Amino acid sequence: RSAFLSWIGMLAGGGLFGTLVYGFGNKYNYRVNKIPLAFKNIPSSFKGLKIAHISDIHSGSFTNKDAVLKGVQKILNEKPDLILFTGDLVNNKAEEMDDYIDVFSKLNAPLGVYSTLGNHDYADYVKWDDMDQNGFSVQKQQNLEALKKVHASMGWRLLLDENAELTMGDEKINLIGVQNISGRGNFHSYGSLSKAYEGVSEDHFNILLSHD
Repeated sequence: RSAFLSWIGMLAGGGLFGTLVYGFGNKYNYRVNKIPLAFKNIPSSFKGLKIAHISDIHSGSFTNKDAVLKGVQKILNEKPDLILFTGDLVNNKAEEMDDYIDVFSKLNAPLGVYSTLGNHDYADYVKWDDMDQNGFSVQKQQNLEALKKVHASMGWRLLLDENAELTMGDEKINLIGVQNISGRGNFHSYGSLSKAYEGVSEDHFNILLSHD
């Protein structure tokens, strides 16, 4: 079983199952899409697993904290076993989350909350004051490190080209978290599938998390 919350925001993006975006006027128009999934090779202990997937929060577009809290509550009302977030927590800067860390920290699930980064999370669309001719900026790097700490402070396990093992009973599955790897147009490619899969057993059922 899967519960997918369409997190409505100004800016479009990708995700595991896709995101519905209706524009600025509907950024608080959250809806839950329930999508049944069936896999022949999923371990029996994980059958009936309920996953809540959210993506493209773009917190810099928010102005109504109470409305955002209602969206978070929609997720919690589904009582998911596992929560997956697939990128674009912010429009550009980590500070956009300052007023919303306490809201999204409320997200929890028995198997945890796991996340990846989206193209906007790298702040590629900001003209940083210290950017050199090669496009390097210390401020930009500091912003990314600050955003990583935001994920950690909320209790989210950020997967950066790495994998995590989930256990139910005596059976296991893997979550494979890849950084943004689109590389299309102005979307830079950061991820490495081969690195993310390092150490993964071929005998395990795998779930791939990626923004694009």
